[in-house]
Amino acid sequence: MATLAAGPVRKKRNFKALQLDVSKPPPPEPEPVPIRLAPAPGGAAGKKRPPPMTLKAPKIGTSNATVEGGDLLTVNGSTSAPPTGTASATRSSYHNTLSSTLANLDLNSETKFDLRNEDLKDLHELGQGNGGSVKKVEHVPTGTIMAKKIVLIDAKPSVRKQILRELQIMHDCSSNYIISFYGAFISDPNICICMEFMDKGSLDGIYKKIGPIDIDVVGKVALAVLEGLTYLYDVHRIIHRDIKPSNILCNSQGQIKICDFGVSGELINSIADTFVGTSTYMSPERIQGAQYTVKSDVWSLGISLIELALGRFPFADDSSDDSDLSEFEGTLSPSRPAPLPKKTKEQKEQEKKKKRRKSKGVSLQGGGMTMSILELLQHIVNEPAPRLTPEGRFPHEAEDFIDSCLLKDPDQRKTPKDLLKYPWIDHARSSTIDLEAWASTF
Repeated sequence: MATLAAGPVRKKRNFKALQLDVSKPPPPEPEPVPIRLAPAPGGAAGKKRPPPMTLKAPKIGTSNATVEGGDLLTVNGSTSAPPTGTASATRSSYHNTLSSTLANLDLNSETKFDLRNEDLKDLHELGQGNGGSVKKVEHVPTGTIMAKKIVLIDAKPSVRKQILRELQIMHDCSSNYIISFYGAFISDPNICICMEFMDKGSLDGIYKKIGPIDIDVVGKVALAVLEGLTYLYDVHRIIHRDIKPSNILCNSQGQIKICDFGVSGELINSIADTFVGTSTYMSPERIQGAQYTVKSDVWSLGISLIELALGRFPFADDSSDDSDLSEFEGTLSPSRPAPLPKKTKEQKEQEKKKKRRKSKGVSLQGGGMTMSILELLQHIVNEPAPRLTPEGRFPHEAEDFIDSCLLKDPDQRKTPKDLLKYPWIDHARSSTIDLEAWASTF
């Protein structure tokens, strides 16, 4: 039998000595002190919180005071905005300014039209512009056909400023080379601007329909645009900033006028947004972000004139020039020099294979060249400017004029007023070509 090893004997604990003395209660622990006091119900004064404030137009002690749409207060023909401090105050203030501007324009307008939305009959949509949509409408009371441009009022502040600027410019302009302004009105949340309707549309749509435009007609276009640009700059100190074929319009009488010189010039947000509409016609200095003058419009005019004369956008590779022109050989007018011979079937097949090998990018309208956006902008800045090609196909005066428009250095480039003195423009001014007869062919 195993025996336990000897060791020290454990003493018996005295549990009685371990009992707590309950005769005196323990001292209470201190309560934690809050670092940040919670707000007392009803505020410091014990009052209930007031209900959310509802702002209303201030009461005016006159029977002629009315509130329109909850935003504008009209008193004896004048308008005022509701108190500031609300989300709608800024919008209402702008409505106030816009309404006052429209009222002043109506009072000073030579052409009296009582423009109301219910009096305008929509005929069809003309297109989507930089500033908004454009519709062909009939002013039923007078039977006048107009172009109605619809612009959203609730745009960013810079756009609001440009809307007012465009209205003032259009009202003040009086030129045979600028489209006429009939008036404007508010159709919340839009403003509707009514302008002269050019029934033959833009030169962009015309050349896509009939092919390359005769060089003598292109000379008349150059003359009209230069006259319009000179008028805008000399009289109103305005740079158009968006000259391109889609902003040059024509009517059945053979009149050529420029449009869209207010809102569109400022709606330039990014390279991607402006590539199709604007940046392809920008001068190198604008693409590079440098300061620019009215001479930037001259560059855009030069690009546009080449596009009209060739029937395609000018920034395309040389190999596609003749094939693009060959599509329109049958539409060339008798005054145009004899067309180049068409390419053989074998040559066309080789060109097709070459195009397939090119990387994907932006396909330039009318041209066979595929180019990314950045490649095109770099091409405009770094490569030689396009020219009327092939050399000798067009009058020397026309080639010299367009070369002067497309000088890379803006200091060397001429102003619109200077270009009006060029021989080609003198020839266009004295030319007996009938633009009305030309307009009747399409």
